[in-house]
Order: sequence, then structure tokens, then C-alpha cells
Amino acid sequence: MRDRWGRREFLRAGLNGFSALSLPALLQLQAQAKDRSGQRTAVILVWLRGGASHLETFDPKPNAPSDYRGPFSPISTNVPGIQIGELLPKLAQCADRYTLVRSLSHTGGGHPAGSLQMLSGDPDAADKRTPKYPDWMSVANSIRADQHHEIPNYIAINPVDRYDSFTIAGPTYLGPGFGPFQIKGDPSKPTFQVPNIGLSSDAQRSSLTKRVGLRQSLDRLQDGLDQSGLMESLGQFETQAMNLLLSPQAREAFDLRQEPQEVRDKYGMHQWGQQCLMARRLVEAGVEIITTEFDGPLCGRVANWDDHAVNHHVFDAIQYRAPYFDQAVSALIEDVYQRGLSERVLVVVTGEFGRTPRISHVASSGGGVASGAKGTVQPGRDHWPRAGSMLFAGGGIETGKVIGATDAKGEDPVAGRVGPEDFMATIYSHLGIDTDHTFIRDFSGRPTPIIRDGKPIPGLGRT
Repeated sequence: MRDRWGRREFLRAGLNGFSALSLPALLQLQAQAKDRSGQRTAVILVWLRGGASHLETFDPKPNAPSDYRGPFSPISTNVPGIQIGELLPKLAQCADRYTLVRSLSHTGGGHPAGSLQMLSGDPDAADKRTPKYPDWMSVANSIRADQHHEIPNYIAINPVDRYDSFTIAGPTYLGPGFGPFQIKGDPSKPTFQVPNIGLSSDAQRSSLTKRVGLRQSLDRLQDGLDQSGLMESLGQFETQAMNLLLSPQAREAFDLRQEPQEVRDKYGMHQWGQQCLMARRLVEAGVEIITTEFDGPLCGRVANWDDHAVNHHVFDAIQYRAPYFDQAVSALIEDVYQRGLSERVLVVVTGEFGRTPRISHVASSGGGVASGAKGTVQPGRDHWPRAGSMLFAGGGIETGKVIGATDAKGEDPVAGRVGPEDFMATIYSHLGIDTDHTFIRDFSGRPTPIIRDGKPIPGLGRT
């Protein structure tokens, strides 16, 4: 087959590759944002869709009554006095390189509301179909955008964007130009590739360069696209939109085959491990905002951390997924420190909320991985926004400590309560964004603060 870049291939790249970037025309919006950071720090968010049980992970309660505590025991970490769940032995051995926050609390009891509170600071306790406010990732991208960079500054590896039919994150009134470049699929599969990144041959690059004096080419293609206004005023931003297709640096950054096999094995040759490895490669390539969602088959039957008894046997589920989680996250943390990224890169692990400390017993809705056959009465934990745990590593923070505490049953914070906007303010602070004096314009054009009521978490400041 001739190696060429025809009209259909270019159109496919425009719709698939560039739409994840939100199309080259919208890159003009990014150039309007000034870099207020002062330094090129970065964040990797590991998102546990559905909400992990804090009692089985980072806030065990072995002395709670039997209808609260599960079957697992806490284990000591390499930091005297800090214990975590026994299913996380690798994380226990690198506790000196992260800090736990055990006092997350908010009012969003549904998955959409809890996610919107955590990701955009929306104070509403009610679920919404779509976000009202832009998520912190898009806000940070709008402030720190650099149109000269060859790789997008915000990349989502298995995107944090939906919960079933609900949209839980997005740029909203900032415009789609500040949303993420999205990577989908399982990067542990031999056939995995990121489409429309770094054309593989000189012939393709030459053909595309000749055809793309981009304005003329897109003008010729416009009759095949919708009339949404996305093709207007490309100007100087044509070049940036082409970088992903023409840049060997971009192609290499996404290529996990560049890593020694022993490194890939350290992260785990499974989806979560390779997602984390890709996040590390991208941050080394200069990407500053990276999210990666842990869900799918590694979670069990319903493909998330939503361990109601109707979905999963909660203890079988956490035991099933814990080895993948433990391996991937511990490898990422260790690599951040070993590769000299620990001052620049902040790693955050959280979901939308914790799980009910009191164990429920309900009939399963269906059999499968980590769930008994339909009708089997099994244990579960339900939604619990009143308490949850988060992990922070790198970012120049003081590590090997615990911030906040919950009561003896894990029901409510009794010290150091942290809300969603405190979480967001902590990330903004790491990115050098002044939350007291930074405003963005909403749909009506009014200046809107990026934080309505939140301060960086005390004790997580830079050392």
C-alpha cells in the first residue's frame, strides 16, 4: 500500500486526534493564558472511580465493633507509628515518601455530586448531569498553557470525565480548548497505540507538510466538517496543532516500548501499572497536568470501586484489586523519587469519597469477579462522603506523616477536617497558582474566583 496522507486520513486525524486536543482552532484560547506559576511544576492525579473504602486502605480501624471492621488487619509501614491496610504491602514499604490525609469530608453523597465537589469545588450536594464549574485540571491548563510545546499540557490517560451517564469533569465555560488530550485503551496490551501521534514515516510527514499549509487544506476539507465555527482563525496556532503529528518527541513520550522490560514489570504488566508508567514518561516529557483513572476489569464485576453489596462482596473486591493498585502506585511513587522528580511532581491518589464504616449485607445483583451469584447475600460498604482518605507524594512536601484523623469507627473527622476546595487549593498552590487573586470568566463574562472557599491543606506545604 502506498505510504500517503490522503483527504480521508487527514480528516480522521482532525476529528480524532485534534478533537481530543479540542481542535487546532481552539488552541488560540490557550495562548491568551499567562503562566503565573513561576516554575514548571506538575501534578499526576490517580482517580479511584466509585470511591475506595478508607477502612481497608489508608485508615484501618481494627478496634471498631464487628459490624464496622472488616476481616483484614493493619500492617506497620516503614515509618514508625503509621499503619495501613494489610493488602498494601508495597505501599507500606514506601510510606516515608508520601503523606496520608485521613480527614477528607464533604456533602456530595452521589457519585456525580461527590466527583463534582472534588474536581471542581461545586458545593451543591445534588447530582448534576453536567458540571456547572470547570474542573481544576482545565483551570490549571488554561493558566499554564504554552502553545509552543510539542505535547499537550493536560493529558488524561483513561480519562476522568464520566460516571455512567453523568459528566463529572470538563472545562465548561473555559471552552473545550482547555480540556485534555485523551488516551483510551489498555496500554499493557501489545496492540496498544495512541492514534495520530508522531507519524511513523518520513514519507507521511513530508506528504502532510506539503498538503497542510493548513489553512488551504482545511478550507478544502471544510465542506466535510460540521459548521460549528471550529475552523475559523487558525493563524499561528496551525503549527502547534501539527506538532503532535510531526514531533518525534511526542511519539516517543507515548511509546512504553522505550522502557526496559524490568521497569514495565515493576509497575505491573496490567492496565493500571502501565497507565502510571505512561504518566511518569509524560511528566518527564514536560506535561504538567496528568490524570489517570483506575477502573475497568481490574476492579471486579462492575468495573469500579463502588462496593455496594449489590455490586461486589466488598472484601473480595478490595482483595482482588489491591495487588494491582499497590504495585502501580508504589512504583510510580518510587520512580518519582528515584528519577529526581520529587520536588517538581506532585502525585495525588483519591476518589470521590470513602465508604460506609458500618458494613451492610444485601443480595448480589449478579455473579462475577468479586461477587457471589445473583441473590447471594454478601457484605458491602455504601457511599460515605463524611470521611475519606487521600495520598500525596512528591511535590517537595514533607512526607512520612499523617494529617487529620477520623473517630474510632471511621465515621467522621475529629481532627484536621479537609474539604474539596482545600484539596484543590493544595494542587493550585503546588502549580504556583495564586487562588486569592486568580479569576476566570464564566458564561456571562463575569470574573469568577477559581476557589470559592478553600486553603491549602496545613502540613502539606513544601519543606
